[in-house]
Amino acid sequence: MKYTLIENGTLIDGNGGEPIENAAILLKNNRIEAIGKQGQLTLPEEGQITKVDAKGGFILPGLIDTHVHLTFQLTDIQEKTQTPFSMRFYQAIEYMKSTINAGITSVRDAGGADAGLKQAVESGLVDGPRMQISIDALTTTGGHGDSWTLSGIDLSNPEYPGSPSGLCDGPEEVRKKVREMLRAGADIIKVHATGGVLSPTDHPEYTQYSPEELAIIVQEAAFHMNKKVMAHAQGSEGIKNAIRSGIHSIEHGIYLDDETIELMLKHGTYLVPTLLAPIGVLESAAEKGNMPEYAVKKAMSVVEFHKESIAKAYKAGVKIAMGTDAGCFPHGINLRELNLLCEIGMTPMEAIISATKTAAECMGWEDKIGTIEEGKLADIIIVNGNPLDNIKVLENNDNIVNVIMDGVVVKSIR
Repeated sequence: MKYTLIENGTLIDGNGGEPIENAAILLKNNRIEAIGKQGQLTLPEEGQITKVDAKGGFILPGLIDTHVHLTFQLTDIQEKTQTPFSMRFYQAIEYMKSTINAGITSVRDAGGADAGLKQAVESGLVDGPRMQISIDALTTTGGHGDSWTLSGIDLSNPEYPGSPSGLCDGPEEVRKKVREMLRAGADIIKVHATGGVLSPTDHPEYTQYSPEELAIIVQEAAFHMNKKVMAHAQGSEGIKNAIRSGIHSIEHGIYLDDETIELMLKHGTYLVPTLLAPIGVLESAAEKGNMPEYAVKKAMSVVEFHKESIAKAYKAGVKIAMGTDAGCFPHGINLRELNLLCEIGMTPMEAIISATKTAAECMGWEDKIGTIEEGKLADIIIVNGNPLDNIKVLENNDNIVNVIMDGVVVKSIR
């Protein structure tokens, strides 16, 4: 029997209550066995106990990013076309390591990761976060996700065994495509309900897929052990279509009007803001000059609308789960999203909850991760600095001094 005792820190358990000073947490194998005050826990008489000294730091649940792309990171077109396809999997090893180093122990991959990448992490072959995968997003011809260019060159990810193309149009094609994604091992279905910033031939406000098509996608996913659907949705009409069709979460939500927010509240729809995504595009363009002009123009046009929409949704009480769109910026800086959430009105505690309890609920994993509670999986981070006083301490990976995932220390810089 393996025991780990974490002590000498202040516990922020993810539930939103008052932090617990001089906390102690006993782990048994990969589960949280007991929580209490330092020196007051009853320790086992048998079995080896490994002690982890928080050294006055803050103890939090492993953080959760509900929208990442683990197999890519923004690059210019020339580099993309000249890089062998298989390189993406080797690069993903570094991206996953950067994600763990940021204190993120669970993610929902919104397109790109396949069942093999997930299995490599689960088997211990490579280090990476616990993940749900969507394989590839369903997209209309000419829509967001269809990277066909006017020159005739298609920059979309190539179809390969284990990752079918998401391109599909019409009721029967979308029905079959959902089945193909599920057959390939998708945990959740991703659909593009509107256009987007990075696609060459559409706009974020363009509506994609009819209500009938979206309803079929939701229905087919539900047939398969009640799988959920996440929708890239930026324009208000496309968002409304998605919500009315039973979509589980709205990704981005750039243009939210009052009716859209009322629908989200009525249906209990989650909102995953990804406020950092368009900012990441603009920063990449400024630093590296690797963004096409259409992407820069669209990113510049949406940033303020995006902030205003998320602020309005937050004030109305919409359920907000942290998601970043990592890959649209370098992996490992994901937690800049938390400060952006604070800038639209959240308190630091609320921002942390969005990346712990609410994110776990969005993923349907609230019974095993997201909060530090007895019986849950031992996903825990130790932070050098008080994120309730300054949420930005979480942005510096050097402040994430310990990361424990599934009871195993995967990062320690003390």
